Amino acid sequence: MDKAKAQQVLDRIDEILHWEERVDQQKDQKFAELGKHLCEVRNQGYWRLGYGSFEEYLEAKFPDSRRKAYYLMSIHDNLRQIPTGEIESLGWSKALELAKIARSQGRKFECATWLHTAKESSKEELQQKVHRYFTGEDLEPYEMVCFKLFESQLPVVERALYVASRMAGTERSRGFCLELVCADFLAGQAEESSPDDIVLVVERLLKLLPPGYIRQVGAEIHHATPTESLPEC
Repeated sequence: MDKAKAQQVLDRIDEILHWEERVDQQKDQKFAELGKHLCEVRNQGYWRLGYGSFEEYLEAKFPDSRRKAYYLMSIHDNLRQIPTGEIESLGWSKALELAKIARSQGRKFECATWLHTAKESSKEELQQKVHRYFTGEDLEPYEMVCFKLFESQLPVVERALYVASRMAGTERSRGFCLELVCADFLAGQAEESSPDDIVLVVERLLKLLPPGYIRQVGAEIHHATPTESLPEC
């Protein structure tokens, strides 16, 4: 590892992060460059200059949410054919939507077509088009819900969302994971609900789980012996 080069990249990341803090009205304008440098830190092992792992490095630099760092790296990994300036002119929310398409299409990614679509669409319109591309359906309307948590409650909630994300897939939103936790809770409260309520909740719970999860659990149950502990479903 070229330690001088590594230190240069690490210093540049710190410079961008400090710049974002100072210039709040232009926050996230250097997200493409930041994603590029983060990928270099990950791939070249530059995090070894002061940290035990890449995860430890991200936790130190993105204490509020490491998810954002992974979003920025995904943008760089999947949109390398688009110049940094053009990506940053879109905004990172639009760039992230394009990265989803690029990851799905691979070498067949229609870069010019989707770049033009992103430029001509609002953020909400682009999200709708990307959702329709993957599912064939329109994006379901949503609402922002805010509520207060005490510090003593936060570890339990975060752990539940983490476990749900491992079951449903880490690309799922936190709102999606919260619904999975709630559906699982309601499915176990038969005495508090009507049969129709339970059927509705179980159907929704099955839709929330990844396609292969049910088959995997079913196979484990089928091959288990009476003395083995069966996985919870």
